[in-house]
Amino acid sequence: EVQLVESGGGLVQPGGSLRLSCAASGFTFGNYAMSWVRQAPGKGLEWVSGIDSGGGSTSYADSVKGRFTISRDNAKNTLYLQMNSLKPEDTAVYYCAKYMSSWYNYGMDYWGQGTLVTVSS
Repeated sequence: EVQLVESGGGLVQPGGSLRLSCAASGFTFGNYAMSWVRQAPGKGLEWVSGIDSGGGSTSYADSVKGRFTISRDNAKNTLYLQMNSLKPEDTAVYYCAKYMSSWYNYGMDYWGQGTLVTVSS
């Protein structure tokens, strides 16, 4: 059974930092691209970032480029999202998701339960 479990969310002041983690199990983690997707209160899903299976290629939404960094540790079956210079508009539930291939231009087939990030003073 595929499981994706996010952690690391919480309340942070504007300008602060958080690191999200996503622990994966039930599949060969190193064979698949992964992503982070978020949903702000009352809004739709927004793709945030993707990383290929080996971790050598990444992509970011314009809204987070230069502030967020996606990474992965295939030995630990874990995906990360380092978030710096956080803004109130980054407030959202953050989900990790598994792509259906090693590259992040295919669809996503499994999602975690999400972790809430609140940016507020």
